[in-house]
Amino acid sequence: MEIDLLHRPMADGDIALEPLADVHREGLRACCRDDDPVWSIYPVNLVGEGFDGGFAAVLGDAGRRAFAVLQAGRVVGMTAFLNLAPERQTLELGGTFMAPWVRGTGLNTRVKRLMLARAFGAGVRRVEFRVDARNGRSLRAVEKLGAVREGVLRAERVTWTGHLRDTVMFSILSGEWRG
Repeated sequence: MEIDLLHRPMADGDIALEPLADVHREGLRACCRDDDPVWSIYPVNLVGEGFDGGFAAVLGDAGRRAFAVLQAGRVVGMTAFLNLAPERQTLELGGTFMAPWVRGTGLNTRVKRLMLARAFGAGVRRVEFRVDARNGRSLRAVEKLGAVREGVLRAERVTWTGHLRDTVMFSILSGEWRG
């Protein structure tokens, strides 16, 4: 598994994934509206006064390779490679947030396909997805990618709101990827 490849920018037409950095802070802040209902199910606080702490936590997480998602040069979200395990040739795709105005446009599918191609190209054999059981939109999106639902991790984590989250596990194996 070539970890080095996972740090590099990616692009496809009008979308680009750039390693998340402080230069993306204000663009991402503009995407994170307080009235967005997604925050009740998102695992990290990126709302209002919690934004800077949440952003710093994402940047400071050594187990995460976070990317700013840009469309036509504008920050419209973020995503990440998580839980990199080179010895097992596995990683997780997650930590994804998309601005409300790009949800349902197919952008997330394009981003995930780009990331999956990069991961499998780097020698990853298993990509995992962990999705809040309450997040119907994300559950459908991961299934649409061809991921296999493996089960539910009950009461797997406590979110920033204090909710005890059930997490649905999915995976795609390199031999299953229809890139």
